[in-house]
Amino acid sequence: MTTDSAFFQAADSDRAVPTSLQRHERYRVQTRIAHDADEQARNLYGWRQTYDQLTSGRFTGELTGLHVDDMHVFREATSQTLRQICEVRSDACWFGIPVRREGVTGQIDGNVIDADAFALKPGGVEFELMTPAGYEIFGVVVSGDVLRRHAALDERAGRALLDHGPPTGVMPIDAASKTQLGVRLMQILGEERAALDHRARHQLHASVLDLLLDACGGGASSPGSERVAISRQPRRRGIVSDARDYVLANRDRPVSVPELCEHLHVSRRTLQYCFEDVLGMAPASYLRVIRLNGARRDLCDASRGSSARSVQDVAAAWGFWHLSQFATDYRKLFGIRPSDTLRATRSGLS
Repeated sequence: MTTDSAFFQAADSDRAVPTSLQRHERYRVQTRIAHDADEQARNLYGWRQTYDQLTSGRFTGELTGLHVDDMHVFREATSQTLRQICEVRSDACWFGIPVRREGVTGQIDGNVIDADAFALKPGGVEFELMTPAGYEIFGVVVSGDVLRRHAALDERAGRALLDHGPPTGVMPIDAASKTQLGVRLMQILGEERAALDHRARHQLHASVLDLLLDACGGGASSPGSERVAISRQPRRRGIVSDARDYVLANRDRPVSVPELCEHLHVSRRTLQYCFEDVLGMAPASYLRVIRLNGARRDLCDASRGSSARSVQDVAAAWGFWHLSQFATDYRKLFGIRPSDTLRATRSGLS
């Protein structure tokens, strides 16, 4: 079994768990509060991910997690609608179990994670999560070695996991199993513990994995599993992703909708349908939001380089030439002025 140092440092050197964290916070439940979407993303060690905030308002995120050797159990709550581009380390697997709330559903790669399902993705594969405002989800990330050892005891569930899960990333689960899984994860994150010996860690691993394997085994054989179909609209998601890439490649100027249509070889109506279907918003709104998110990231990073940058510098770098309009749009989306973001970043580094 690998150590937590090997488990997380192999994922991404920028997201590695600091040595002090490994030494002092091992096996302890930690809660972190974020007031910025990227800060929320950084709090999940061992992931490569980008959070774009899509709805207007001050962002608040909460992450409560526990690292136990090669397993990470956490509960994440976010206040605003997010488009998340995610990837967990290559030799691992991620399970996402949304907290049941009436009328609140997320999507993975365009597929709805409804009340009777959870998400499942192998490591080393980039995927997209769309999460609405007020979303809460449990997550379990477990190393491949540990998962394979447990999966070998259950051939049916093992196939579901070791074959990289369902093509949609969505696994059906009966209501009772999902409730039991959520209760157990909440218990784990609510327990006070000073230390865990080897036997206690093994029991914690086994209890979580047994529930996950039972859920996967039941979903693999359930007659209802056929209703989770592969998304019939991968092209629309591809168009949205290509649009984002084009905007980022031309970040120093505002890209117009007609220019985007020409670049993507689609009509304006097709582009509108794609954005409404995938993101629930108009193309012009998304083009502005993407640039505002990029400016926010640069403001957060402005004091970390060799030379400090001003709000005006960052705004110009993202094609915002009217500073007052930039400040108005920024505050409307994030609930904070750009100068306040810059000031908070510098205060945190002082």
